Amino acid sequence: MMFNSCLARGNSGAAVFKTFIWSNLKCCRRPRQHHQVVTFNVSGYCQSTINSKRSFSQVHSNTCSGQYTCHSLTPDRTLLKLQGKDTRAFLQGLITNDVESLTGEEGRKALYTHMLNIQGRTLFDIILYSFEGKQGEESGSLLLECDSTVSDSLQKHLKVYKIRRKVIIEPCTDLSLWAVLPSGQLGESKTAVPKVSGSDQILVWEPDPRAAAMGWRLIVNKQVNPLEILPASQLGGLEEYHKHRYTIGLPEGVKDLPPGGALPLESNLVYMNGISFVKGCYIGQELTARTHHTGVIRKRLMPHPWLSSPVLVPEGAAILTGGGKSAGKLRTSLGGQGLALIRLAQANEPLFVQTSENTLLQLKASVPDWWPKYDKQ
Repeated sequence: MMFNSCLARGNSGAAVFKTFIWSNLKCCRRPRQHHQVVTFNVSGYCQSTINSKRSFSQVHSNTCSGQYTCHSLTPDRTLLKLQGKDTRAFLQGLITNDVESLTGEEGRKALYTHMLNIQGRTLFDIILYSFEGKQGEESGSLLLECDSTVSDSLQKHLKVYKIRRKVIIEPCTDLSLWAVLPSGQLGESKTAVPKVSGSDQILVWEPDPRAAAMGWRLIVNKQVNPLEILPASQLGGLEEYHKHRYTIGLPEGVKDLPPGGALPLESNLVYMNGISFVKGCYIGQELTARTHHTGVIRKRLMPHPWLSSPVLVPEGAAILTGGGKSAGKLRTSLGGQGLALIRLAQANEPLFVQTSENTLLQLKASVPDWWPKYDKQ
């Protein structure tokens, strides 16, 4: 890295002197291995920052890297607004969490939850935000964050059960959603809350309700520059955000939680504070409650490392033990990280998957730091 330092120009009009200071950053890389069986190590992940927002970067082009990174989620995540006197009662019968725990100004303002089908499988993973009192919104107004690819399906699902309830559902195309993560080590949960300025421009500023390692959620109007609200921050790419999720093992969206195919408890919904077992009835409750109270969960979504170089492994590929016994399935992957549904009985064994090139790759499932201690076995 090179830093330029200019000496101040003297009154005599002397020429400007420039001092260049050089420092070398040594970067050691392991040579690629070309064997038929490849072993992966969780500790080999390296993160890079890509600035894809030219208009924002021009404003801060001369600043050094920030303490926090702002990731725009608007392309992948959509915001809907729900308002009306029946909004909370309406949602209470559709979601796994207790919407009444969203108490507004003085209490909880963000809530993670799932919507299930009648068989108890996940249809949509969503985050609810208290929005009352913002921009003159009426009491009971909520913002709903969901995967953009299922926004239309989710709205149709809500309208099926709305019937005659006083609820208005509309997209928020004038708002932008940001994830704010510490720029340091991935998964670091003990980080000071970023200092914000221009609070009158902030519509939602809350810790991510799923896990401390996911930082904070920020919602502002589209014309607002988040770097002006968070002075000690920089812009990051969407790919970088998803790599962070996969590194810590946190699922989000339809690729990680395929509609009608994922079970909420296997997807670690309890660990992500996304369910209430005392709230009352909701669609899909029976199987979920029975599984919880029996205490038998044989598979879980777990993070796994991949080789940093491109590897052709189809999503949904079977994972096998050394003896050829089924141990789970790959769910998603990006770069050097991914998620897999792993049988807990085989989670500590050497696991293998066969690529489209008939190459055997060995992987090792890892236990996230944010899981409860009693389940880190």
